[in-house]
Amino acid sequence: MAEFLYIHIPYCVRKCIYCDFLSLPFDEQGARRYVAGLCRELEIKRDAAGILRTVFIGGGTPTLLPDDCFEQLFHCLHENFEFSPAIEISVEANPGTVQAAKVEDLLTLGVNRMSVGTQSFHDDELKTLGRIHTADEAIGAVQLLKNAGLRNFSVDLMYGIPGQSIETWEETLSKAIWLSPSHISAYELTPEEGTPLSLLIKENAIEMPSEGLVLDMYDHVIDFLQGSGFEHYEISNFALPGFRCLHNLNYWDRGEYIGAGAGAHSFIEGVRSRNTRDIRTYIDSLSNNIIPETETIAVTNDEALKEFVFLGLRKTGGIALAQAKKKRPDFMEACAELVSSGHLEISGNNLRLTRKGLPLSNMVIVHLFERLGL
Repeated sequence: MAEFLYIHIPYCVRKCIYCDFLSLPFDEQGARRYVAGLCRELEIKRDAAGILRTVFIGGGTPTLLPDDCFEQLFHCLHENFEFSPAIEISVEANPGTVQAAKVEDLLTLGVNRMSVGTQSFHDDELKTLGRIHTADEAIGAVQLLKNAGLRNFSVDLMYGIPGQSIETWEETLSKAIWLSPSHISAYELTPEEGTPLSLLIKENAIEMPSEGLVLDMYDHVIDFLQGSGFEHYEISNFALPGFRCLHNLNYWDRGEYIGAGAGAHSFIEGVRSRNTRDIRTYIDSLSNNIIPETETIAVTNDEALKEFVFLGLRKTGGIALAQAKKKRPDFMEACAELVSSGHLEISGNNLRLTRKGLPLSNMVIVHLFERLGL
C-alpha cells in the first residue's frame, strides 16, 4: 500500500515565464471549493494508503491558501490517514507569500519541512524569470522559517538563467549557504515547449546562456556544495547528512504513491494514473464522489525497466546491479560501451553515472535504452 502522498495546490500570484506546471491565478472563493474537492478525493483514496511516511504539498504556491483552508486539509488528513511517528510533511513556499503567522500556523499543524523557491539572489535574474519576490524578500522568508525554529528546509535555486554569469551564480550559492539550509536543489533552467520563455527564445527576444557556461555552472555547484558539507545525492539535489528529501527519493526508487489534486499523478500496484488538469471538472466531479482521472496506464515490463533506469540513475548512488540483471540478464553487456567511455561506472554493487556522465544524463540514458532495445 502507498505510504507517500502528494497534494497539488494549483494557485499562484502570477505564473513564471518558464513554468509548465498546472497553475492559475489565485481566487479565494475558488480555492475554498478546490480544497473541499481535495478533501473528498483524499477520503475516497484512503483505502489505498498504508501508514504515511511523507506528505508533500506542492504547486503552484501552496502558501497562498488561507490558514483555515490548511486547517481543513490537515483535519481531513488526520481523519483519514495514519501517520508514521517520523513522518516528513513538506510544503512548497514562494518567498513572496511567506509571513510569520503563516509559518507558525503550518508548523503548528505538523509541517516539519519547507521548500523555498528562491531561484536566485539577484533581482535582475528574478525579474527575468518573472518571480514575484526580490532577493531581500527571499532572505527574509528563510529568516522567518529559522526564527520559528524550523531546521529542515530547502532553498531551491536555478542556473542557466539568461544574463546570469558564473560570478552571479557563485554569489547566489554563497548567499544560500549563508542562510544555513539543510537542503539545496539546483535546477538548470530548461525552456519547456508552450511556455512564455520558449516563445521569447523563438522570437529572439531573449538569449539563453551557452552550453559551456551552463556546464561550468553545474560543475561549480557540485564542487561548492560538496565543499560546504552537502551530499550530492541526486542530479539536482544536495543535502546535509540526514536531510535528504524522503518523498522525492520514493519517486526515484519507483515506490508507490498517491496523488491528490488537479493534474496529480498516482502510482499504485503497477498502474499510473493522472487526474484531470481542468479545475472546474475536478471540483464538479468530486462533488459527485467521482475521481476525474483522465489517464490510467498499467506499466508493462519494458516500461518498468525504463523507469527503473532513468529514475534510478538520477540518484548519484545509481541502481542496484542485481536488480538490473534480474530484469535483463544482458544488462551489463548493454552498458559496456558507456562504462568504457567513462559515462557510467560500477561502484560496489551499483551502476551509476560518473562525474562526466552526470551533466549528460539524458543522452547517456537514451543511449542505454537503444542498447537495450527499449
